[in-house]
Amino acid sequence: MLQYLSHATEDTEALGMRFAATLHPGDVVAFTGDLGAGKTAFSRGILRGLGYNGRVTSPTFAIANEYHTPKADVAHFDMYRILDVEALWELGFEEYLDGHRIVLIEWSENIAQALPPHKQVSICYGAQPDDRIITITEESA
Repeated sequence: MLQYLSHATEDTEALGMRFAATLHPGDVVAFTGDLGAGKTAFSRGILRGLGYNGRVTSPTFAIANEYHTPKADVAHFDMYRILDVEALWELGFEEYLDGHRIVLIEWSENIAQALPPHKQVSICYGAQPDDRIITITEESA
């Protein structure tokens, strides 16, 4: 388990950029954290670290955004509105777990029973309004 303290969105993105160096096609990163905690900022940092220079937005309404980077294709999911595993399978989620892309999953707790082995990134609010406590662990299915 690794734990970090971020004092600003820029710190969270920078940590995501460094974390990207550990990722390879087939990796799944599951995020947990309250609304506005920084899950998308961390994801944006990962994409920057993988060499993507375009706009990175939360996939809340699209449910999934796909990005092409020099290192790997990335599927970025937001499971906030996914309330059961049946809805997940209807989306064709298992097709994204083919080992050819990096999969980022915000609100992963909504699909906890369907997660494959993954890296867990938990983001919590800290003592100051802009502080975030970011914990990274390896999880098994």
